[in-house]
Amino acid sequence: MRGLVSLVVAGAGAVYIAALSPAHAQLLGVDDAQQNAATAADRSRQLTEERANAESRYQIGQMERVLEGAVEHGAAITRDRLKAVLPPGDTLMNGENARARGFRLEGYGVFFDVIVPPFETETTLSWSIRTLDQNDLGLDSALKALEAHIKSQGNTDLDQALRRVELQVNPAIMAGQTAPVLAGARNATGSAAVDTQAVADPILNDPNEAYRTEVVAALKDAMLAHSDSLGIGENDWLTIAARANDDRPRLAPADSDARTRVIRLRGSDLLAYLARQIPREEALRRIEVKVY
Repeated sequence: MRGLVSLVVAGAGAVYIAALSPAHAQLLGVDDAQQNAATAADRSRQLTEERANAESRYQIGQMERVLEGAVEHGAAITRDRLKAVLPPGDTLMNGENARARGFRLEGYGVFFDVIVPPFETETTLSWSIRTLDQNDLGLDSALKALEAHIKSQGNTDLDQALRRVELQVNPAIMAGQTAPVLAGARNATGSAAVDTQAVADPILNDPNEAYRTEVVAALKDAMLAHSDSLGIGENDWLTIAARANDDRPRLAPADSDARTRVIRLRGSDLLAYLARQIPREEALRRIEVKVY
């Protein structure tokens, strides 16, 4: 049959031969082409989504390393502060590394779980200080007892010797007892006087709390400086939950004050900072910190 296209259809044990006009055959070809195009478009969208997800995972992984470095930076600052007030020879330790894991939560934003290792010394500094102070055997108590005895004797040489010991052992103690002196001034013995205001650091009052404060500050800085590639939306949150490592060694002192610090910033505030619409100080002020 001229002008007709044969179509063979098999079914129910029989073979049927149908004749289609060129127009019908063309329609079948168009349908196939549209279906192929739709399949190709779906595949392209799928590949684009997979690439976007891979890029998101990569950027989150980069931020994980940044946050781990921020914790270690906070530990380094704390270590330097302690070295300035501890007697020579005390070795400061921090044998564990920080660990961070990030997740993108649909409808919320990006969340990071950060494990903060304990900060210790070889002699378990904070525990020793608290224990000695509870028994009135702390350094401050001992120096005050010596000072009272020396004053009762009226011996100026011993008084000067005690002052030298105080400055060498713990300059922070002198900060609360001695008025600030002018740089270059000389004391009663002719030695150069020490500006106690410059060396005072209350870190020994609670080394663990000082460590937490430094770590939180470092994490805040990292949020502002390295989060532009995370794709935080205006209605999203960037959240960091910083918590102590529960898997501490058996012999290590328990940090009874350990809590989870939840640090978060609204996406709109982050975007405003990245666009330089608000200064860094204002962005830091808008970062919420809650303790659980």
